[in-house]
Amino acid sequence: MQDSAARRVTGQVKWFDPVKGFGFVVADEGGPDILLHANVLRNFGQSSIAESATVELVLQETARGVQATEIVSITPPAAAPANTLADFEELSDEDIEKHPLTPARVKWFDKSKGFGFANIFGNSDDVFVHVEVLRRSGLSELQPGEALAIRVMDGQRGKMAMQICAWEAVLK
Repeated sequence: MQDSAARRVTGQVKWFDPVKGFGFVVADEGGPDILLHANVLRNFGQSSIAESATVELVLQETARGVQATEIVSITPPAAAPANTLADFEELSDEDIEKHPLTPARVKWFDKSKGFGFANIFGNSDDVFVHVEVLRRSGLSELQPGEALAIRVMDGQRGKMAMQICAWEAVLK
């Protein structure tokens, strides 16, 4: 069987496991699950993606099934009101956007604990990163040493990330 021509679709992330290096997307138009390989996600500038995130991608049908070849855009899943952090209760998306994106690097992140820390370049102070902020930013996990662009605020217990973007995605 010969590979078919590439085409663009929109769908929802079914699941993605950075350890396994792949996951699947369900197209809005239906059809078989679309394989999303970690390399395709990395080419977009991210190492993870949240379940239920909306993703626009280019796919190709091959002898091995339907596979994503490029990510065009990622829209984070809608945040559930019950998951809003107390620090953000009074902040609108516009309030968050007023804070500058600052270059940072992941110090550590433990998905099972639901948090981790990053450091702003040139500053050794820890910035708290909550898993809900990752999810709202369209990510599911962070790797130590990963470069990020973050919006930071002074929270109830110190500096905390309000929004996280993959560094490469900000440069586009």
